[in-house]
Amino acid sequence: MQAYLEASEFIDWQHPDIRAKAAELAQGSEDKTEIARACFLFVRDQIKHSWDYRLSPTTCKASEVLQRGHGFCYAKSHLLAALLRANGIPAALCYQRLSCSDDSRQFCLHGLNAVYLEPWGWYRIDPRGNKEGVNSAFCPPQEKLAYIAETEGEADLPLRHPAPLPEVTDALEQHSTAEEVGRHLPDIRPVLLTRSHLR
Repeated sequence: MQAYLEASEFIDWQHPDIRAKAAELAQGSEDKTEIARACFLFVRDQIKHSWDYRLSPTTCKASEVLQRGHGFCYAKSHLLAALLRANGIPAALCYQRLSCSDDSRQFCLHGLNAVYLEPWGWYRIDPRGNKEGVNSAFCPPQEKLAYIAETEGEADLPLRHPAPLPEVTDALEQHSTAEEVGRHLPDIRPVLLTRSHLR
């Protein structure tokens, strides 16, 4: 469990801006579920999705996402993990493989989170940001994610990661605009996703 509380290059929850926002969202509460809810709603509703709004430059580190106020789904999940960990709540990164265009042969990863909550255990939440046709929510123990992997080739990838996949961080760090990231979205076949990706 300790791995899901640690600070890292991209989940840099010890950054003073992250710590200040995490404390503000907790508002002195001792209820971990309510703190997690507040963190989720902040990232989902107050941090814009870079593609929806065509916002640049690309963000990746949690502190960058908070400072600039936007990020792709992956970056938003980095921020949510950081805010949760700053409040002492174990948080993981999760991924789905989804069809990313009308051409069902093209797929990309979608980033979301899992949070450890008593008494439910690990619970997946998706801070992507709602829009027409997309409606995620925080209602444990029931999952209400932005997307459902249901067509051939799509998948809920099973592992919980303490740090982002390198395919994700490479895509965000190597492309500086929303349009460039949109043309180079990361993907990985589920059969290739092994514990070697945990780092």
